[in-house]
Amino acid sequence: MSKPLRAALVGAAIAALATLPGLGVGTLWDNSETAYGEVAREILLTGDWIVMHSNGHPWFVQPPLYFWIAAIFAKLFGVTSFALRLPSALATIAMGGMTGYAVARQRGTRAGIYAGVILSTCLMQAIMGRLAIMDALLDLAVSLSIFWWFRALETGRDRYAVYGWIAAGFGFLAKGPVAPVAALLVIVPYYLWNRRMERTYAWSPRAWIAGLAGFVLIVAPWLVLLGMRTGLGSIVTLIGHYTIGRYTGVIENQAGPIWYYIPVVILGFFPWIAFLPVAAAFAVQRLRANSVDANLARLLRLAVVWAVVPFLFFSFARTKLPNYIALEFPAFALLLALYFDDVARRGSSRAATISAGAVPVTVALVAIGVALFARDNRLTNDTLALVPDLLVMGGAIVAGSILTTVMLALRRGSTFGLYALAAAMLVAVDVLAIFAVPQTERFKPIPKLAAVIDRLRRPGDAVAIEHLAGGNALLFYTAPPVYALSPHDGNGAHHVAPRSIICTARRVFVVAPAGPLPTYGREVRFITRAGKAALVLYHGPACTS
Repeated sequence: MSKPLRAALVGAAIAALATLPGLGVGTLWDNSETAYGEVAREILLTGDWIVMHSNGHPWFVQPPLYFWIAAIFAKLFGVTSFALRLPSALATIAMGGMTGYAVARQRGTRAGIYAGVILSTCLMQAIMGRLAIMDALLDLAVSLSIFWWFRALETGRDRYAVYGWIAAGFGFLAKGPVAPVAALLVIVPYYLWNRRMERTYAWSPRAWIAGLAGFVLIVAPWLVLLGMRTGLGSIVTLIGHYTIGRYTGVIENQAGPIWYYIPVVILGFFPWIAFLPVAAAFAVQRLRANSVDANLARLLRLAVVWAVVPFLFFSFARTKLPNYIALEFPAFALLLALYFDDVARRGSSRAATISAGAVPVTVALVAIGVALFARDNRLTNDTLALVPDLLVMGGAIVAGSILTTVMLALRRGSTFGLYALAAAMLVAVDVLAIFAVPQTERFKPIPKLAAVIDRLRRPGDAVAIEHLAGGNALLFYTAPPVYALSPHDGNGAHHVAPRSIICTARRVFVVAPAGPLPTYGREVRFITRAGKAALVLYHGPACTS
């Protein structure tokens, strides 16, 4: 078995351990999971694989790749949380394997394994692999493009440039133009920097033509078919409003300050964020040195550009979400892998040992903060029931970080020191998924109420939600259409005046905050309650004007 393949298998295996256990536990999370899960479900309901639908209406918010894959899995395994999350899990597993392979090919098996393990066990990567969203597919495509294009610039072989454009094409189908744009934002500055230091092979005209042709062959068929079915307006909405518009304007009130992604990176790259400052210092030191291995210098330049440029790009975007920045976490993993590989070569590192020792201190501070918050806010018994699982998670990370600290301090243990912390993160993530997540079901009233609606619903009945979040979940767990009687509800629901539905349908199931509701001149029967939400049925004689 080749060294890169060995690193790829380890990286993929660790990613699988971080994502697959408990993948189907619990219902989908509102808002994004249920919204995207419903679009995938409506492919099966409508039989339409070209025009995406939500709540029975055409939906032009995201490209179709995730929904195609999720619909296939839903067809095979049923419309379940497991089936709809499986595309993200498989993309994350592929990401761990691909990162291990790419780094091992450049720097050796140990560095490749380090990169795959670090990436697969950081908090953000584990979470992304467990959500029914398209970002894991996007991140995989962007990383593939960057690594293939890096290889093309290093070797001058046209086929690597073409491979990168093909990956960018699938990234476009996953989340639009952000895939090629993000990859080019990394590889162009890297090329300009690296060619000042050593010979760097620019892509030949043949590579450009073949690469762009491959990109178009992947992207164009769906866009052409979509345009033929719905007109150019749908493509303008998809690319203009929901892609470019996310950068130039605020979509769905998802705004944030320019420093928005600093805490996202700190939390998302936990626990490895403790080592990022010393790894960055290592990169600066090596890049400023007069004599440094050329292969190491190339990888460090790539990691630095990849870590900095997308961070700045997304920081200036008007619309912000935590998952947008996840595509640069492979850069952090690469940087740390090169640093830990250097530590293993030298035998030990005081800076790495101190950094590892900071992890249990951080966990202890978080635990104290949570305890004080629970005391001051008098949390309910349902919330306090999560504490034992959180203690197990925190204890595992503390134990792993202490063992890592000891191993890094010992010359013979420095090679294997980070594996203790990685194993601790696997335990913590799987405890969260298998034991803690099921307990959060008590905080999700909509699936319970939707089950009652499905049991009582008759042909001709209408379903609506009023003054309550959860319209996407109500839609996903019932059937379209679901009417939003409040303008504050989520995507995909029909926004209508209450009388236009309550007064016209034969019977109307309404999910609303528990408490008195207007009758609109009809009979109102209370059916059940879940948390702060109540389910009522409007029936009887039609409304009077």
